[in-house]
Amino acid sequence: MGEDEDAELAWPSGAEPQYRCTPGGADAPLVLLLGGTGYIGGRLLPRLLNAGYRVRLLTRNPERAHRLAVSGAVEVLSGDAADRRAVASAMRGAQVVYHLIHSMTGGRDFRRLDRMIARNVADAAAAAGVGRIVYLGGLAPRSGPLSEHLASRREVGRILARSGVPVLVLQAGVVIGSGSASFEMIRHLTEVLPVMPAPRWVRNRIQPIAIRDVLHYLLRAAAVPEAGVFDIGGPDVLRYDEMMNGYARLRGLPRRRIWALPVLTPRLASHWVGLVTPIPRNLALPLVDSLQHHCVMHDHRIDRVVPPPDGGLTGYREALRLALGRMEVDRIETSWADVSVAGAPSDPLPSDPDWAGRVVYTDARELVTAASPEALWRVISGIGGANGWYSTPLLWALRGWADRAVGGVGLRRGRRSRADPRVGDVIDFWRVETCEPGRLLRLRAEMRLPGLAWLELSCEERPTRYRQRAVFFPRGLSGRLYWFAVLPFHGVVFTGMARRIVAMAERERRGPGRAGPGSGDGPRTRKNASG
Repeated sequence: MGEDEDAELAWPSGAEPQYRCTPGGADAPLVLLLGGTGYIGGRLLPRLLNAGYRVRLLTRNPERAHRLAVSGAVEVLSGDAADRRAVASAMRGAQVVYHLIHSMTGGRDFRRLDRMIARNVADAAAAAGVGRIVYLGGLAPRSGPLSEHLASRREVGRILARSGVPVLVLQAGVVIGSGSASFEMIRHLTEVLPVMPAPRWVRNRIQPIAIRDVLHYLLRAAAVPEAGVFDIGGPDVLRYDEMMNGYARLRGLPRRRIWALPVLTPRLASHWVGLVTPIPRNLALPLVDSLQHHCVMHDHRIDRVVPPPDGGLTGYREALRLALGRMEVDRIETSWADVSVAGAPSDPLPSDPDWAGRVVYTDARELVTAASPEALWRVISGIGGANGWYSTPLLWALRGWADRAVGGVGLRRGRRSRADPRVGDVIDFWRVETCEPGRLLRLRAEMRLPGLAWLELSCEERPTRYRQRAVFFPRGLSGRLYWFAVLPFHGVVFTGMARRIVAMAERERRGPGRAGPGSGDGPRTRKNASG
C-alpha cells in the first residue's frame, strides 16, 4: 500500500516530492499557473518543472507559495485573478496558461466571480499573445439543464474559447486521489454509515478518474497543437453506490445499504454530507449538485491528442488503493483543504509593536521541561488531526460542531501530513501561517469568529522551554463579549494542552509507560493572560 499514485511522473527515488528539480533554462517555455496552490495545481507544478518548464504563480497568499520559490524556475507574484491589472501583469511573456481556478467555496456569487476571472484571463492572454490556454472543466451532459457549478464551468470554457487564443478544455468527472474532496467524501460516508439515505443521483452513472491520469493529460496538454473540448475519464463507469461499495470491499467492510430517496434535494444532501464528513457544506454542495447528472465521457477523441499513459488508465479500485497507500505512508502532496476559505483572515499576525492602540487579548503559558527540544518539537508539530489537541477533546469537539452549525469549516478537516506541517497547510479549523521547524508553529484561525485569532506553539533551548500563546483581535462589542465568554474554558483547555504537550515530550525521554498525555503529571504552568 505504499506505492506512488503518480508513479510515471514521480520524483527520483529518495527525493522529496516538493519542487526539488533541475530548473529549466532561461529560454525554457514560461507557464502561468493560475490555481497553483490548490489541490490539482499544487501537484501539477513540480511535474511542469520536471518537464523543463519555467513556472509563474499568481496567488493571493504568497506566503503559502513561498516554499515553491526554492527553485529558480518558479516565480511567485502576489495578486488576485479577479484583478485585471494583476492578471495582465502576470501574463506577460507566458507561452502557456493553465486556468485551474474554480470558485467552489466562493459563496452564492461564485458564478459571477468565475465569469469575471475567465474574462480577465481571456482578455489578458489575447493581449499578451499567449500561445495556448489549458482549462480543466467538468464532465456534463451535452444538453439539458445543468447544476449551477457545471453550468459555470461550461461558461468559463466558452469565454476562454472566444479569446482567440487556442484553448484546450479537459472535462473531468470525479477525481480520485489522496486528499481529493471526492475521495474523502466517499471514504467518510462509507466508513461511517453502514446504512445511508441518499438522493436518487446515487443511481446515476459516473466515470471517475485517478489524479495521476488527470495530471498526465494536463501536463501533456501544454505541448499538443490541437485545441477544443475533450472529455477525460478512467476505464470504469459506475454508479455512486457502486463506488461506495467498491471502497467498502477494498477496506474489508460489510456491504453498505444505500436507500435512494426522491425527496432528498442536493441542498439537503449537502447538509447531510457536511454532518458526516469533514467536507464543509459550501464545498459539499457543488460536489453533490454535480452528481445529479450522468457524468460520463461522450467520446474518446482525447486518445488522438494525448495518448493514454503507458500501461493504460488507472481503474477505480487501483486509484483507491493508491490513495489509501499515500495516506498510510503519510505522503499526501496536496489536499482539498488547501483551498482558501471565503471570509477567513488573510493578513498575518502583526508584530507586537503594531498592536499599539488596538484592542488585543492574549493567553500566554510557559513551561520549562527536561525533554529534549527535538522531542518537544515532534509533539508540537504533530498537533491536530488524528492526534487531537492534547486536552479536553469534548470541548474541542463542541467548538467544532458549533462552528459547523454557523457555516464554518469545523474541526474535522484534519491535516495533510501527520508530522510535517508546512506554511499554507490546514490543521483542522486552523491554517499554518508560520512554521520554523524546531522552533515555532503559528496557526491562524479559520473558524467563524467575531474577530481574528492565532495560536502559537514554540520551543526554546537551554533549558528546553515550551511557550504557548493565543492572540485574539476582537471585532466590536461582540468580539469582546466572545472573549470573556470563553475565558473560563481557556483555563481548562490551554492549561491542559501545555501540560500534556510537555508530558508527552518527557515520556519519550523516560521511555514508554512512565508518562503520557492522560497522566496529568506534567510541570506546573506559569500563566499570563492579559487584555
